[in-house]
Amino acid sequence: MRASAHGPVHAPKHAPKHAPIVARRLVPLLALALNACLLGPDYVRPNVEVPATYRFASGEMLEVADTVWWEQFQEPVLDQLIATALERNRDVKIAAARIDEFAAQVQITRSAFFPQVGAGFTASRQRVSQIGGLPLQPGIDPVYNAFSPTLSATLNLDVFGRTRRLTEAARADLAATEEGRRETILTLVAAVAGSYINLRSLDRQLEIAQATAASRADSVRVFTLRFSHGVVSQMELAQSQSEYEAAQATIPVIEMQIGQQEDALSVLLAQNPGPIPRGRELRAIALPAVPAGVPSDLLSRRPDLLAAEQNFIAENARIGAARALYFPDLSVSGMIGSASAVFSSLLTGPAYIWSVGGAIAQPLFTGGNIAGQVHLAEAREQEALYTYLDTVQKALQQVEDALIALQKSQGELVAQGRQVDALAVYARLARKRYDAGYTSYIEVLDAERSLFNAQLTHTQTESAVLTYYVSLYKAMGGGWVTHAERMTMPAPASGASATEAAQTQAGAPALAGAASR
Repeated sequence: MRASAHGPVHAPKHAPKHAPIVARRLVPLLALALNACLLGPDYVRPNVEVPATYRFASGEMLEVADTVWWEQFQEPVLDQLIATALERNRDVKIAAARIDEFAAQVQITRSAFFPQVGAGFTASRQRVSQIGGLPLQPGIDPVYNAFSPTLSATLNLDVFGRTRRLTEAARADLAATEEGRRETILTLVAAVAGSYINLRSLDRQLEIAQATAASRADSVRVFTLRFSHGVVSQMELAQSQSEYEAAQATIPVIEMQIGQQEDALSVLLAQNPGPIPRGRELRAIALPAVPAGVPSDLLSRRPDLLAAEQNFIAENARIGAARALYFPDLSVSGMIGSASAVFSSLLTGPAYIWSVGGAIAQPLFTGGNIAGQVHLAEAREQEALYTYLDTVQKALQQVEDALIALQKSQGELVAQGRQVDALAVYARLARKRYDAGYTSYIEVLDAERSLFNAQLTHTQTESAVLTYYVSLYKAMGGGWVTHAERMTMPAPASGASATEAAQTQAGAPALAGAASR
């Protein structure tokens, strides 16, 4: 009994007599654990030198980095492809499973904070010898029963912070894994957009090759008639046939690339290789705005940078966990139960048993094991630090590369457009001059060959400009990843179980709408 401001406070009438004793012994030890020291360095974010502005920043940059940027292409088919990929892509699902894995590891690690409680019950029936070294007294039955229910608890006291440091590291690993999933989403969206743009570019190149081959086929027919009437020489006919076959040879190559690109895009959509639906022509796809931002924003917007920082935090915490191995490992344990030869008397006072104790384990000589673990943790912490700093610099490089590529490729595209127009005039006039007898057919071949190559190059540059927009949005990261992340977790249909929804998704057919080229 103890006094209080409100009068005496009595222990519960039915509390076992040993309870106050156990409490008086455990409370000081628990208080010691709660006020224990914490070894190892506390995390401090590294001083990262980043420029105030981007070197190749443009005055046309707008604050759109946090928007669903792919919708700026104004291509509904691309929007649907990205939505399908976010919902079904296997890499995203693997990344999500890894989050569950590391969340479970956090739970496992921090469980050491709490008492490990177990219960047991033993029952036996046995007979002892009546003529052994200690003979039984007359009248005592040599056969007897033994019953013993017990409740035990063990608590490791985290006096030197090993468990806390390991939990800190596990939480940082979990945060890095979550950022890894966001990085997977960022990469997936960029890959789908880039693949679709490249696919439409190949479609356009195929159209150019087919149109050129058809035009040259007409020329071959004309030259064949002229040769049969002695108007042109066999050399001119052979030249015409050669250019036709050259154009014809590019068609299967482009068709092969289209098929391979469709297969690659199908895998991103988590479906078997097959045709991909098409929407707008390449030149009809709208150009998005150039996203604005400052280099320091990358530290909080790019998942790979956030993941690298969390890896550094984890390795920093593991230094403290390794250093704690030098110090004693303290634990307390307790047991309460009863033991009786008669089952009906197990809950009576005389049958009660209890014990409480503590243990200290202090390493004395480990042959350099602990020192090696400390050095290993410190080396990994340095590795994680320099990996983080290197990741920051590479992120800045990727943004700068995308900005300069976007600026210069747009100028290149304009110049190539003027070149195509000029070569079209050149080819038309060369054909007229040849028909009028003012020049040889070689001039016509040169003009048409140059026009064909220029048209293909111009189409490839159109694709490159759009792809550089994709690369820039990927390099800058942004809040759009959060929106895309929500798209990866569709809610099950009303009335359907989660299992049914998963089965429906796993067996979902390919995207509706057969591919049209």
